[in-house]
Amino acid sequence: MARRLGVAPATLRTWDRRYGLGPSGHTSGRHRRYGPDDIARLEQMQRALLRGASPMEAARYARTVSAAPSSSAKSAEAESVTGGDEPVLLSGVLDGSDDELKFAGSSTGGRGLKLTGAGPRTRGLGRAALALDSYSAQQLLIEALESEGVVATWQEMLQPVLRAVGERRQRSGTGVEVLQLLADCASTALRSVIATAPAPINPRPVVLAPVPGEAQGLELVALAAALAVNRVGHRLYGAALPREGLAAAVRRSAPAAVVLWAEQPHYAAPRVLDDIPITRQRARAFVAGAGWSAEALPGHAERLGSLEAAVSRVSETVLG
Repeated sequence: MARRLGVAPATLRTWDRRYGLGPSGHTSGRHRRYGPDDIARLEQMQRALLRGASPMEAARYARTVSAAPSSSAKSAEAESVTGGDEPVLLSGVLDGSDDELKFAGSSTGGRGLKLTGAGPRTRGLGRAALALDSYSAQQLLIEALESEGVVATWQEMLQPVLRAVGERRQRSGTGVEVLQLLADCASTALRSVIATAPAPINPRPVVLAPVPGEAQGLELVALAAALAVNRVGHRLYGAALPREGLAAAVRRSAPAAVVLWAEQPHYAAPRVLDDIPITRQRARAFVAGAGWSAEALPGHAERLGSLEAAVSRVSETVLG
């Protein structure tokens, strides 16, 4: 059961002792035996935890939604938990129409991640990442992208969790699988925004690419998604092209602007800008990422700042 939920066996014993969510039966030798109803309650509790509820709230929620319907009115305990016809969490509300958790309020914490001051959805993303629950992570991100937008989801949800997972890895030396899964889930969710965005209105696209040698830039994918929502057409290269490939992409696209992304200063060499036909195409040159130094850039290149500022600047340049 612990492996199924992605928690420690000690956590299951704690849930049993504190919240009464334990096995309904025991076998000889005091072995715990979880039946279907027990499993359903624990899965509901885990679902609520991943959506940002506190353990106590998640336990109350699990007991309520997993209870079998009776012919009589709801019990007083269920009535006190739900406050009516729907189970309600202090950090989230269950919408009976679509069985999805809606969020309200916030608290601190993140079950193993330093997410002080983060909201329920952000804490839920952190829990899903630690549990290697890619489905929940992607659903949380998709919901946030739809309701809050790309920039807000990046700044208030993805960045804090990515930072916390990175700090946890530096402290412990483990967790590369958590970071990779989170990045892949984020890329999938952001690319779903790109795939469903309205048709672009700019005749000449924006080329977005990491500089040669760099790894894939998730921030670049976020920029592409935000531009797509603004109806700015682009050509996104998630993985770095060799120099000749990057030059060919710019030459063939005839872009209105080129954004080169670099995280490592070693790869953010100004000469990269000289190797691609930006001036020949009369394209605006932008650079993004922590690797670039504004002092070392040639005069025709402009350094972009935050994601919000980058979206605004590139959209203004291309769309007017």
